[in-house]
Amino acid sequence: MPELPEVETVRRGLAPVMEGATFAKVTLNRPDLRFPFDPDFIARVQGQTLTRLTRRAKFLQAELSSGERLFMHLGMSGRFIIEGDPSLVNFVHEHAANPKHHHVVFEMDNGTTITFNDPRRFGFMELVAADAPYRLDHIGPEPLGNGFSGPVLRAALKGKKSKIKAALLDQRIVAGLGNIYVCEALYRTGISPRRAAGRLKVEETDALAGHIKDVLTEAIAAGGSSLRDFSNTDGKLGYFQHSFDVYGREGEACKICDAPIKRIVQSGRSSFYCGACQR
Repeated sequence: MPELPEVETVRRGLAPVMEGATFAKVTLNRPDLRFPFDPDFIARVQGQTLTRLTRRAKFLQAELSSGERLFMHLGMSGRFIIEGDPSLVNFVHEHAANPKHHHVVFEMDNGTTITFNDPRRFGFMELVAADAPYRLDHIGPEPLGNGFSGPVLRAALKGKKSKIKAALLDQRIVAGLGNIYVCEALYRTGISPRRAAGRLKVEETDALAGHIKDVLTEAIAAGGSSLRDFSNTDGKLGYFQHSFDVYGREGEACKICDAPIKRIVQSGRSSFYCGACQR
């Protein structure tokens, strides 16, 4: 499942060609993805201008001139393909996306076409009326925003008996974190994924918040991590996976102490860590 850096990378690819442009034509090639489209989806989007494209956690949020918001989730295999005017689309690529999985097509008035391709159909798009509540309204702070810090993290973890790995994946604690980057941040901080979340020391939560920001920022700069199906809007793969310290490296030597990287399963997900460096 694409995590925050992958979604942010996609947002940065889409924003220059979509912000300020109007949806000249919207085509749905099937009635549903993970969920059915709203029956009036086309009527509510077509003719509207996309005023701002943001990211909230692992969702893209398109603000429309009507006041409505269009939330888009990539699912496991969703990707956006941009084609059109070379003066706006500053890359040329040969993408391997099968056209039979082109489920949504946005033709913008600036001459670009944005196609959502999703072989597994776990992605979805939902329209939310102006000022209407949405599932993201009560999640935690964005880890790259000013509202996230050591003291904020410490307050959110206070009294929690759950393991720190599980706590960081709880979207109510911090928004958008996923399995890969939690493993990497815990390794950099020297904290075992087995530790109780509420028992971290002040200096540990301060360091952990900093490393979360660092690992996400580095992953975005590298274009995300391309595991399985993920690729950017220009068809290129992300390269941060080549910088993983622990994720997916079970049995390999720790980069710090040479001890073998361990793998355990927590809440149905693999946790990778160094038993010597992480306490």
